[in-house]
Amino acid sequence: MPDLEILLGIAAAVVLIGVLAVRVSVRVGLPSLLLYLGIGVLLGESVLGIEFSDALLTESIGLAALVLILIEGGLTTRWDAVKPSLGVGIALSTVAVIVSIGVVGVSLHVLLDLEWRTAFLWGAVLSSTDAAAVFSVLRGVGVSRRLAGALELESGMNDAPVVLAVLLLATEDPITWLTPILVVYELGAGAAIGVLLGLGGAWALRRAALPSTGLYPLAAIAVCVLAYSSGQLAHASGLLATYVCALVLGNSELPHRGGVQSFAEGTGWLAQIGLFVLLGLYATPSRLLDALVPALIAGLVLLLAARPLSVLAAATPFRVPWREQAFLSWSGLRGAVPIVLALIALTEGAPGAEMLVDVVFVLVVVLTLLQGTTLPAVARLLGVTQTVETQDIEVDAAPLDELGADLIQVRVPVGSRLRGVYLSELRLPTGAVVSLVVRDGQAFTPNGETRLRERDQLLVIATSGARHAAEERIRAVDAGGRLARWRGSTPR
Repeated sequence: MPDLEILLGIAAAVVLIGVLAVRVSVRVGLPSLLLYLGIGVLLGESVLGIEFSDALLTESIGLAALVLILIEGGLTTRWDAVKPSLGVGIALSTVAVIVSIGVVGVSLHVLLDLEWRTAFLWGAVLSSTDAAAVFSVLRGVGVSRRLAGALELESGMNDAPVVLAVLLLATEDPITWLTPILVVYELGAGAAIGVLLGLGGAWALRRAALPSTGLYPLAAIAVCVLAYSSGQLAHASGLLATYVCALVLGNSELPHRGGVQSFAEGTGWLAQIGLFVLLGLYATPSRLLDALVPALIAGLVLLLAARPLSVLAAATPFRVPWREQAFLSWSGLRGAVPIVLALIALTEGAPGAEMLVDVVFVLVVVLTLLQGTTLPAVARLLGVTQTVETQDIEVDAAPLDELGADLIQVRVPVGSRLRGVYLSELRLPTGAVVSLVVRDGQAFTPNGETRLRERDQLLVIATSGARHAAEERIRAVDAGGRLARWRGSTPR
């Protein structure tokens, strides 16, 4: 085994290359996830000679990385942005999964002559969209909040039922009438555990008064990891518990929420880099050629039949227009999750699982190249992009415990309707006042005649009792302009 300093040096080099790969991928229009896979393959036995073939360890690390990716997705998702898409998102993560498994299973039984249980196992492995792929690719496309919210909810929630389906189909245990009841329990209990720990964690963090701001992100992520562990120990869905817990925490009144979200984003990127490099390292390129034909057949079934039919079944009851359904069909991105699911099937001893791992690896590369690079063009062609791309307003709060007050930091993004608003028109509640404005790197003390501009940074001092109302008022003006109602914000 290599010395510790060598292992640490390799790990540091891989992370640095992965970070630089993000910039390269943006310039060339290639999804960074593929570059991470390429780094892993380059390090592997076929090129630089690092041998790694432990399927069980790869599966365990993959699930751990997926937990961190789901935490990042939940903590950085705004509830008011995804709330209008809640019904569609749940349908995509349940109804669409069932339809996709059925269509792929029947098709591959006929086309590839797979045994029925094996064919449906392939369908289950391929039915899950990938949270890492969606969170890293979709947010740069600029589609409407309804579509983005539906896809983010789907990718965050559909891993749980798919993992259950893979475990059921990968073993020889019979499927009885009790199986659906067990699935409902595991999903329901997982969601309940996530809500309880999310609410409890937010309550505890607001009252903890930790001595260092850097402890808040660690504590928030630890609560979410605890949700996963608790869910698994309760024989419920730990993945669903993780995502729901992170979603609740990310939309609670957390101290230093901006720092928590930034730290979670960093750990999410680290998990993505590590996971895809590891999967590339595990792959055996010499075997992938044999998997090319079945992978292309499975990919065509998925793109042309399973995904469109599953979206049709899930979205039609919610009267989603056909253009949006077409975009939902094309943006069912696959990434590391199907590979991890195939590894679960392999470690469970499912027949033909080794071929399934190779097929899924090839399929992920092909679909990511095809869908990831064309997604912005497809969105423009279907007319589902926003005419003006704006960013959510950044509002972060830090407690001033001894003073019984909070310091709120606000960043005015490009496109915000806060632009042009005079501070006197902001009408903050009693107990809140804008104490400082930073503009173009220069700080000054404002007055009622100060007019806000894009990219301004504001420091607002608010009593603990006025903090929530002040945040709501700022968000309301950001969404509705100077004439916005006193409370609440309306999504664009």
